[in-house]
Amino acid sequence: MKPDWDRLMEDFAGHPDALVGDVDCTAEGKPLCDENDVKGFPTLMWGEPGSLEKYEGGRSYDELKEHASENLGPQCSPAHIELCNDEKTAAINALMSMPMEDLATKVVGGKGKIKRAEAKLEKKQKRIQTRWEAAQKERDDAVNGVMATGLGLQKSVLAHRRMLRAEGKEEL
Repeated sequence: MKPDWDRLMEDFAGHPDALVGDVDCTAEGKPLCDENDVKGFPTLMWGEPGSLEKYEGGRSYDELKEHASENLGPQCSPAHIELCNDEKTAAINALMSMPMEDLATKVVGGKGKIKRAEAKLEKKQKRIQTRWEAAQKERDDAVNGVMATGLGLQKSVLAHRRMLRAEGKEEL
């Protein structure tokens, strides 16, 4: 994917309204990655710098180029309110008129709800994983028990006798 991404960065180099770049989450870019909850690599994100969204589309050059061409550039946002419909303009204006502390509290609260939902999911995944591992062990024990009775040898003898029967050398 890296060659396709590098090619896309070249395509958008110098673009007046869109940026395609990469961030090293282990160095100077770590705060940006932490702010956007980047956990795995590569993670592709797009959108306004203060409100990035995870990109879940295809990873080929053509798919990346199509998404970038259709979605990068000025979009409805506080910086480009002229691109917004009436409903979005009203929502932005309402948020812009809020005291900064209240808005920050809303953002922190929303992020907290997401983190709690993710933690709940992770806890459920761990329970499911534990049950899955127990079921796998139960299955493995059953298979090993059957194999210990000589199933492998039984299958081999049956196949051999069928071959002999097909050759007319033995009747079952």
